[in-house]
Amino acid sequence: MIPAADITGLILAGGRGTRMGHVDKGLQLFRDRSLAAHAIERLGPQVGPLAININRNHALYELFGLPLWPDLLPDFAGPLAGLQTGLSRCATPYLLTVPCDCPFFPPNLAQRLSAALQAADADLALAVTDGDDDESHSRPGGKPQRHPVFCLLKTTLLPQLNAYLQSGGRKMENWMTTLAMVDVHFDDRAAFSNINTLQQLQTLEQRPSP
Repeated sequence: MIPAADITGLILAGGRGTRMGHVDKGLQLFRDRSLAAHAIERLGPQVGPLAININRNHALYELFGLPLWPDLLPDFAGPLAGLQTGLSRCATPYLLTVPCDCPFFPPNLAQRLSAALQAADADLALAVTDGDDDESHSRPGGKPQRHPVFCLLKTTLLPQLNAYLQSGGRKMENWMTTLAMVDVHFDDRAAFSNINTLQQLQTLEQRPSP
């Protein structure tokens, strides 16, 4: 098992929040606390160093008392840009990323991903669940759904990521499939439910925690 101290956790909160009216997702309240606070509480015990990838509202995020790592690329270039800054700045052999808009991700995420990465001698491990990730048209037993923003990877992958971004690539899964990658299956699909709209935020508040 990879020691927690060897894994830097990075909360991805640098997006535009377009589908939520361009608000800063990480600062939206969910059960009386910000989504970023929920992510910190879940991820903190699983890793060593912890940081937040942000691109605005620095003063508000400074209140969490964690390092703030803005994208190296301009204009909200997407989650791969957050991954790039994480790989560039972390001082550990491994980086684990989670999005700020998924308050129920598993408390054993790092443990499961690191065990699979070592067993497969892979460079990258990511979470996978059954069915579609949109519950409005989910199908039990459907095509497995990858969740590339929930990934554990070696920091030595930075040169490959830099080259992909410099070529104009921006899609996480397209880049990841070029690497020695292992899928890690999680049974609880609801644990990876993310929040894209204010309506989804309100709906998820009414559900019991998985």
